[in-house]
Amino acid sequence: MPAPLTTEMRDGLAVVRMDDGKANAFSFAMLEALDAALDAAERDAKALVLLGRPERFSGGFDLGVMNAGGEATIRLVTAGGRLALRLYEFPLPVVIGCTGHALAMGAVALCAADLRIGAAGAYKIGLNEVAIGLTLPPFAIELARARLAPTHLQRATALAEVFDPTNAVAAGFLDRVVAPAEVEKTTFEAAAALAALPARAHAGTKRALRRAALDAIRSSLV
Repeated sequence: MPAPLTTEMRDGLAVVRMDDGKANAFSFAMLEALDAALDAAERDAKALVLLGRPERFSGGFDLGVMNAGGEATIRLVTAGGRLALRLYEFPLPVVIGCTGHALAMGAVALCAADLRIGAAGAYKIGLNEVAIGLTLPPFAIELARARLAPTHLQRATALAEVFDPTNAVAAGFLDRVVAPAEVEKTTFEAAAALAALPARAHAGTKRALRRAALDAIRSSLV
């Protein structure tokens, strides 16, 4: 089976491209590959870029596992929570190029990144768990509380509202929206600018700013 992502070093940036050929689901294989990519980025890079495939950033957790229920579902959600925690406390700047739809765990990943560049278009972005009969896990709630606009928090979580890219900026899932053809270029430029920040000052300030949310997420995953 082909790897669900690729990683390359580009002028000090670790560029990770998720592409499983379908919805870019957060499967066990995707989560394991992402964890390895983060190891490499932390060792060799000055900033991390995370991209999806054209028109799909991620549709969320692997539905085959989620629909099966039981221990495997619990393990997958816990592994996703640990990835979200790692992204949120990652010592390097994390920039996501949201290349299309970002739902459920895909939207959680957006909340865990430092800067999010979205593609303009008829794309769906949001935490749709409640609409499909799932309770948001604590780590997703904490990230939503930390990153989404207070005026949109209830709508985006308990009411499962899904946003187009422009309204996702107002909600707090994205920071900027550009033409689809400009997403990668804009994401690379933003990441390069953040990579120039003094690394120790960036990492220390990020940890201090996010300490309460990080502690809450970490305790929920024990």
